[in-house]
Amino acid sequence: MECPCCSGKDYSVCCEPFHLDEINPSTPELLMRSRYTAFALNLTDYLVETTHTSKRPYHQKSEIDQWSKQNTWLKLVIVKAWDNFVHFKAYYQDNLGDFYEHEELSGFEKEGGKWYYVDGKFDL
Repeated sequence: MECPCCSGKDYSVCCEPFHLDEINPSTPELLMRSRYTAFALNLTDYLVETTHTSKRPYHQKSEIDQWSKQNTWLKLVIVKAWDNFVHFKAYYQDNLGDFYEHEELSGFEKEGGKWYYVDGKFDL
């Protein structure tokens, strides 16, 4: 299966090793791609685990699960990745059939040798 993160690679050699906790994403962009794929495949536990512990109280697992399930994730475009930031656009279709573009500038933090999602800015 082609990886949902739009890398052009097979899922088994792209995001799956991250999801199976075989290796950790070495850059914020790789973590972003793996998180997008986790949304596409409804891997809610991975999304919670890769959110920085200081931010987990603001990201309820049930809400993440609902957001993941109610949408069909169509495409990820990385606009720019630098330092601990990733600017991306995610395209999806909701359960009513409407299409949307989600644009975000995500911030990441490395702690204990692992990258974590910290926050996102949406008014770009």
